[in-house]
Amino acid sequence: MFSLETAESNVYAPRERFFKRYENEVDEYGFNPGPCAGVETFVRFFYKNWFNVQIAGLTNIPAQGSAVLFGNHSGVLPIDGCLLYDGIINYHPNPRRVRYLVTEFLLNAPQVGKALRAYGAIPPDYEIATSLLRKEELVFFYPEAESGTGKLFKNRYKLAEFHSGLVRAALEIDCPLVPIVTIGAEEIYPLLADFKPFAKLLNAPYFPVTPFFPWLPFPFNMIPLPIRIMMCVWRPFKLRYPPASVKDGDLVAEITNDIQNDIQAKIDGLLAIRTSPFKSWKMDKVNEYLKNTSSYSAQMEKHRIV
Repeated sequence: MFSLETAESNVYAPRERFFKRYENEVDEYGFNPGPCAGVETFVRFFYKNWFNVQIAGLTNIPAQGSAVLFGNHSGVLPIDGCLLYDGIINYHPNPRRVRYLVTEFLLNAPQVGKALRAYGAIPPDYEIATSLLRKEELVFFYPEAESGTGKLFKNRYKLAEFHSGLVRAALEIDCPLVPIVTIGAEEIYPLLADFKPFAKLLNAPYFPVTPFFPWLPFPFNMIPLPIRIMMCVWRPFKLRYPPASVKDGDLVAEITNDIQNDIQAKIDGLLAIRTSPFKSWKMDKVNEYLKNTSSYSAQMEKHRIV
């Protein structure tokens, strides 16, 4: 007989395994299982109850070994990485830690920075990222960086120029790349303007002006719109070049550009099957789209290991 208690225990079994795996972990960048569990409980509320996050292809996140995760980045407050991570913790058959690169402005913010570090965030430093990949960790690169999260609403779902760090890391460490596309996060805080003088004063990457911020008092100005978020994870793939090719700037730039074009095409494809920003996604259509699209475009074929 089905019971709610049994269902809930099944759901949280991966979470229990996750924290058991890292319970004695000492991490030089601030990951801490105790505070991490507290942050995860907070994030889970938004995952399940506010954004109703749906993930297709979650098991494409490698169960072992290093990998460079990458995708579009958005949302003014960059919570898309936290939401994906929460899905891994709670629903992946072999949940693992994800080290996602976060801007120094947030990492240095009181309380917020400490919580992000405890959750697994690391500074946006290439050497730190590659050192963790050498230790067979999962590292999430957001190649748009602040240009993605600080994107005006009118430019939503139009990718900013990709930085090449993800390609250099994948080549240098000889590890797979995992494409991930997020739809919905670009609308949770509609960015109407960026007040640059305030941003400069605060030493922030941007100062957002949204329908709620800074007009309403805290915490009401921080409430995100309840957009239904979809995350699509494609299968890992590897580049066919040796580690020494990381020194070939033209090749790295070409691969980075091809990857950006491929992610843009995936974004456009998912948007075409979305019915409404406020309605749950039809998973049969999403899974069919995932099944019928490759991890890499035809343009990327020449770079991939056969």
